[in-house]
Amino acid sequence: MTPPSATSLGSRGKRVLVLGAGLGGISAAISLAQEGYDVTIIEKNPRIGGKLNVLETDGFTFDLGPSILTLPHLFERLFERSGKKMADYIPIRELLPHWRNFFEDGAVIDLHPDPGVMADEAVKAGEDPQAVRDFLEYSYGLYDLVNDGYFEQGLDTAKDFRAHYGLKNFTKFDLFRTMHGGVKRFLKTDHMRDIFDYFIKYVGSSAHRAPAFMNCLPAIQFRYGLWYVDGGLYGIARGLGRLMEELGVKVLLDTKVEEITRSGGMVNGARTTDGTIHPADIILSNVEFIPTHRQLLGTDEAAVRKLEKKYVPACSGLVMELGLDRTYPQLAHHNFFFSGDQRAHFRSVFVKGELPEDPTIYLVAASRTDASVAPPGCEALKILPHIPPLDENLPLTPTDYDAFRTRVLEKLERMGLEDLRKHIVVQHTWTPQDLLEQYNSNRGSIYGVAADRFRNLAFKAPQQSTDYPNLFFAGGSANPGGGMPMVVLGGQNACRKIVAWDNKRTSP
Repeated sequence: MTPPSATSLGSRGKRVLVLGAGLGGISAAISLAQEGYDVTIIEKNPRIGGKLNVLETDGFTFDLGPSILTLPHLFERLFERSGKKMADYIPIRELLPHWRNFFEDGAVIDLHPDPGVMADEAVKAGEDPQAVRDFLEYSYGLYDLVNDGYFEQGLDTAKDFRAHYGLKNFTKFDLFRTMHGGVKRFLKTDHMRDIFDYFIKYVGSSAHRAPAFMNCLPAIQFRYGLWYVDGGLYGIARGLGRLMEELGVKVLLDTKVEEITRSGGMVNGARTTDGTIHPADIILSNVEFIPTHRQLLGTDEAAVRKLEKKYVPACSGLVMELGLDRTYPQLAHHNFFFSGDQRAHFRSVFVKGELPEDPTIYLVAASRTDASVAPPGCEALKILPHIPPLDENLPLTPTDYDAFRTRVLEKLERMGLEDLRKHIVVQHTWTPQDLLEQYNSNRGSIYGVAADRFRNLAFKAPQQSTDYPNLFFAGGSANPGGGMPMVVLGGQNACRKIVAWDNKRTSP
């Protein structure tokens, strides 16, 4: 895509509606505006960003959603195509170490991109540093393979994959192993296996069910870094919002879509709760794939159930924000407190649909890096253990979630955050039901569709509808999947598909 001139915006004469102002929708809207489309985003919430959300209260600032920025060059492209620099909109800085990992036996191991530092950390874990280097080389190879086609070419169907990779290259995906199986080929210690298994957190899945090529995830972090936006990651939404405004993208906030209207085998608009019909030549849904079909298209329930079997929701989480009147100097910016039996943790969440007895806990202490997110002498913590999405056959009650919250805080106190509960001065908690209501995510999931070797081989829903040729998708439930950089890339890929389809349709 080449940057448009100021006079070319809307030059195609085509109206595109983007349903939902999550990052996938924002990325697609910017890309489409740069291609000359007249773009309007309709968003049910009072601010843009979707799950990239923020809570500001009593001097504390919390990232309610994503808190790790990777692959910043994918965001940079959105600005470059308009002849601008991302740094003028979203200043970022790299974080070191990447993560700090805490274990029940008292071990503390950092992840660091410097090979010498990482070798020392491997020795602390009892792991051969060469084994870690060999694993990372394996990860880099998988990333290059996946990135070449699935990511950058926006491959969307089995036919696309066969045409791009061919049989010879397709065998390089390590298809006969799970992600955990790929990890244990190289790493021999429980601690290092647990650490690298948990890179699957980026897509809310299980290392024991995801295919081995998901071991491309460590390469993303070790090769391209892990980044932070001062003031919190909601600064990404603010920066992209400025770019949209400059490009003439119209944004309707506090406006809920009730129906995608259709005629003659095509979508032709969206009806909002006030009865207004917003006409469109093309629609891109940033609402998740299953809710789009069930709620907005009124797809037959039997057909939706069939889709649900393949595009099973990723996990949810108990999202906790705590403002403390003290600090814990042992914390890094990003921290993981590991289960004593991570296989049991994965099994509870992804097989049994139960709240884990001993969860692995992700904890963000952004105030370690950024003093602006907490008052002096205080700590702003985000705590996120993965838990099952909502399930009508295995319902969980508010009492269940309260008991689990207590279990999480007790575990953190046991593992070094002494008297944590005594120092809480601000607290906020979201359950899967809250996530469902806030974001209309499928069953309150966080990451869209799970990467499941047995259900979908980690592929998500296609970006172009098979029922309505002018309906497209972006976000965590569509290829290439969840996580901020992937949904931003997905929005750009969806734009390419729209342009190709539109050009083919209108060419003589």
